[in-house]
Amino acid sequence: MARLMTFIFAFLCFTVIAACSSEPGEDSSSTDTSEYGEASAPYPITSQHAEGDLGSSQGTPKELESIWEAWALLNREHIDRASFDPEVFEESAIKGLIDAVEDTHTSYVDPLVLEIEQTDLSGQFEGIGAHVRRREDGMIQIISPIEGGPAEAAGILAGDIILAVDGESIEGLELLEAVSKIRGPKGSTVSLTVKHIGQLESVVIDVLRDVIALPSVLLRSDPGADITHIRITEFKGDTPTRLFEILNTELESGSKGLILDLRSNPGGYLQQVFDIANMFLDEGVILLEERQNEKVTWQASPGGIAIELPMVLLVNKYSASGSEILMGAFQDNGRARVIGEQTFGKGTVNVFRKLSNGGGLYMSVGRWYTPNQRPIEGEGLVPDISITSRDSQEADIKQVDAAYEELKKILQK
Repeated sequence: MARLMTFIFAFLCFTVIAACSSEPGEDSSSTDTSEYGEASAPYPITSQHAEGDLGSSQGTPKELESIWEAWALLNREHIDRASFDPEVFEESAIKGLIDAVEDTHTSYVDPLVLEIEQTDLSGQFEGIGAHVRRREDGMIQIISPIEGGPAEAAGILAGDIILAVDGESIEGLELLEAVSKIRGPKGSTVSLTVKHIGQLESVVIDVLRDVIALPSVLLRSDPGADITHIRITEFKGDTPTRLFEILNTELESGSKGLILDLRSNPGGYLQQVFDIANMFLDEGVILLEERQNEKVTWQASPGGIAIELPMVLLVNKYSASGSEILMGAFQDNGRARVIGEQTFGKGTVNVFRKLSNGGGLYMSVGRWYTPNQRPIEGEGLVPDISITSRDSQEADIKQVDAAYEELKKILQK
């Protein structure tokens, strides 16, 4: 708020000073000691309250009344007021408020891009097929390309920074604004200027957009294998049902152990995370949640399908939110060994609230902690066995190999 008010004040001051340049031929012997004497100015320099009715600010909190006054004055007196776009003023004010909060998980959603976020997590969309995020420095980064999608086929990699879309810089854009430029109809091509991790020079990659199916549960091992490898790409509406179906089939075929792969999983629906945790935990705490003065403990429910199945969890630096909740629950309850990299560190409870202009506000309303009260936000969680590499493909292979070896040790006991 302070930042927004400072901007408005500075803007108004600049307008006054610019209007007060001295006119030729005016008497310069004025007794006014200021640089711009009142006699040489078209309007008095001395600070005065605006004259006349600025309109009603009824309902405006006292601490925001100056914003209303600035808006009213600009619309009444500014030389270019006829060309003002009220929507631009409105969105700029909202974004100013959000910037003052200094929370990367709180953001304004433009009405034009709201439909992107309203895409059902159980459905499909048209685009390049990639999960993205906006870093704290404002850069748009690929969390992971969707397996089998156009982005993966074109050579887009996890960790890539997108610098421009069709030659137009996206630096400084909000996440959903950037996504709206990247998405597009099936059959169209988008040129992405990207910088790969560890590379100094950027490259331009053309991606042919397509319809992106969003399967969230993938069987990565051969059907009927002794060790089952299942990857969960995100927690969508049908994820628990799909996981149950695959896992039940593999258990009936004699599966003796499970590798649950949450690498590059950005999160999703919280209830679905709980449903999956309950498949493997018969008791204990899943999650601790803190909202203002309220603390909630989420307990496991008995009766899961695989509460005794030996299990190893795979995570990486792009495993976030719901993935970290599941990892924390399994680690703190001694349910699974975790292999991979320190996780992303997204541990805030976020809600969406619609605004009267058709847009909306995503905001953090609480924080999550593991059952042992370990914080997630900004820190991430550390695996039991750390395996990293600058080469993401090499890391993937080594992590899977380590998971198989760890499960074999557990099964031999």
